[in-house]
Amino acid sequence: MLGMCRGRRKFLAASLALLFIPALTWLYLSVGSFQVKPLPLSPLEVQSSTPVGGAGERQALELRVRAVEEENRALRRELSRPPRSPSARLPHGDHRGNQSRTHSEEGTGDNEGQKAAAVGNSSDCVQLPVVDKCETIHVAIVCAGYNASRDVVTLVKSVLFHRRNPLHFHFITDSIAQQILSSLFHTWMVPAVKVDFYDADELKSEVSWIPNKHYSGIYGLMKLVLTKTLPSDLQRVIVLDTDITFATDIAELWAVFHKFKGQQVLGLVENQSDWYLGNLWKNHRPWPALSRGFNTGVILLLLDRLRKLRWEQMWRLTAERELMSMLSTSLADQDIFNAVIKQNPFLVHQLPCFWNVQLSDHTRSEKCYKDVSDLKVIHWNSPKKLRVKNKHVEFFRNLYLTFLEYDGNLLRRELFGCPSEADHNSENLQKTLSELDEDDPCYEFRRERFTVHRTHLYFLHYEYEPSSDNTDVTLVAQLSMDRLQMLEAICKHWEGPISLALYLSDAEAQQFLRYAQGSEVLMSRGNVGYHIVYKEGQFYPVNLLRNVAMRQVNTPYMFLSDIDFLPMYGLYEYLRKSVVQLDMANAKKALVVPAFETLRYRLSYPKSKAELLSQLDMGTLFTFRYHVWTKGHAPTNFAKWRTATTPYKVQWEADFEPYVMVRRDSPEYDRRFVGFGWNKVAHIMELDAQEYEFVVLPNAYMIHMPHAPSFDITKFRSNKQYRVCLKTLKEEFQQNMSRRYGFAALKYMTAENNS
Repeated sequence: MLGMCRGRRKFLAASLALLFIPALTWLYLSVGSFQVKPLPLSPLEVQSSTPVGGAGERQALELRVRAVEEENRALRRELSRPPRSPSARLPHGDHRGNQSRTHSEEGTGDNEGQKAAAVGNSSDCVQLPVVDKCETIHVAIVCAGYNASRDVVTLVKSVLFHRRNPLHFHFITDSIAQQILSSLFHTWMVPAVKVDFYDADELKSEVSWIPNKHYSGIYGLMKLVLTKTLPSDLQRVIVLDTDITFATDIAELWAVFHKFKGQQVLGLVENQSDWYLGNLWKNHRPWPALSRGFNTGVILLLLDRLRKLRWEQMWRLTAERELMSMLSTSLADQDIFNAVIKQNPFLVHQLPCFWNVQLSDHTRSEKCYKDVSDLKVIHWNSPKKLRVKNKHVEFFRNLYLTFLEYDGNLLRRELFGCPSEADHNSENLQKTLSELDEDDPCYEFRRERFTVHRTHLYFLHYEYEPSSDNTDVTLVAQLSMDRLQMLEAICKHWEGPISLALYLSDAEAQQFLRYAQGSEVLMSRGNVGYHIVYKEGQFYPVNLLRNVAMRQVNTPYMFLSDIDFLPMYGLYEYLRKSVVQLDMANAKKALVVPAFETLRYRLSYPKSKAELLSQLDMGTLFTFRYHVWTKGHAPTNFAKWRTATTPYKVQWEADFEPYVMVRRDSPEYDRRFVGFGWNKVAHIMELDAQEYEFVVLPNAYMIHMPHAPSFDITKFRSNKQYRVCLKTLKEEFQQNMSRRYGFAALKYMTAENNS
């Protein structure tokens, strides 16, 4: 605004000059041509006033007029050019992606500049400088707990969708969010994105002395200590709440740093509710604020200048003073930021409100935009989130849902022309893939083994209290969307912890979320870990899914099951007792749980072994795969199990694939096996190679429930090349086994040839 006002003054002065100079010239010429002589006062005066060389003076005057006209034409050309921001000529880029110009170049911070900064959404005729193509934009986000990580993913998707610059995310997290987000970004593998984590637990002591009534808790105060937390050489950063959705390129917001003047160090949007006006209800007493106050969901921080102003001391002294009368904060860090600004209004550069359209009930957000093109950042800053009251809430909700369900794999876009740091994981992956023979008929199978699937651990809240006796067991399984209906039944049959890997698209993940949150059974169970592995490729990565679920087991033992099996009632406690009885802690044993199946969709589940044997005799139940693949479970020796009262050992045989309980440190599944076929067989073979004993439990059982055949088994049965490639992978696996385990592993090849 200041630039616009000064520009108008220059234009007015130039216009007057264009009118005044010709008039003055005409008057001068006219006077020179008149033959009016003044009355002589003395002979000396008469002599001096007599024209001498009149023709030469006239020629000189004409030359002067032409020179003035040329100056006028030059002035017109200058005025016809578009206005240019002085900052556009400043150099771009500095260490860690910040602008290199000094703050003295940004403005004087005089009264006129401060008045201009106080205007909310006024348009500015000075063109914003363009952010350098390869300049890194730094973003800081505070994220804690399981549910907040889901919001962060949606925020990051909206940023990645619009961005054209390298990004560096700085996450202030607790241990839970760090585990989730580090795994997510590691498997997401988005080019030109760097991520750093900062331990929020180490920062708690900095803000724990501040009583806070806001639902964000202690983490809602951590933006106050970013100058101390973030690297000392980081000069500026955009700070975002997790409930933010971007509708434009974040580089536009980064460019606003160029407009900071004088001592301005905070870029904020005015609060769009009446909270700080103190008129919401009787005796409403908010913290002090400048007029309506400012919302801290979106903040531009000039970190280097804040440090010079001793920000830490400034906000602490303010908070201590205000807490003497206010007793606690109601809006966490926002209250303290506003109290500081109230005392030091020169610190703030007010952002246009479209950079933080606040969707709380009773806000003035509708004044921020006239149409879609005005939207920049949407802030769901009500505890009600998507259920907030707003005239255009359906439009905002649909925009949010677009990013919520957007395929994150599509955001792995390269930023061409920008040098990026070497990603060794990506380089090794590309090297491995380049070594594969694309003409190999089994190329797609081999490639799947090395595909990196984006993984979101603990998609829902998780609670687990470890038992003190070190006998706890976690049920491990994997599933896709078509097996979702089994979850409630399994939770009713197994009361212990569960680790599940779900193979879903982004849209299916949201369907699962709605399903789970609408289920009383699932919501009452905090000890179930749901880990989303996002769809990619043409095969079902069954063994990858099992490995993901296994890695998140935090009990000493795990029961390796499948989602379409219902364990007997009480199996969890039975397995825990077997741990002690069979000394599992000191022996390499795999406890076999005999598997049965029913062909009936409605089954009266047997409450005891005796009841199961009765149904077996009546033909209601069968031993698992009795009709199609008896070899898979024949070594369990069901005839012996019928009368057994104590655990008994069985020997490995070809194609043996029982469901077992093992220690947490047992080997993972081999990823080369995808879809249908040999995925469990290979794992049991490796357990045997590592000299695990197979012990059948006499009073344990599980029952397979009927369902439509999977897409992968259909491909196996109908596609000859599928079966050929599976046979090739089996042979290669057996050769690998013989190299790893020596002479003893030769029996697997012999057994395969004899079967």
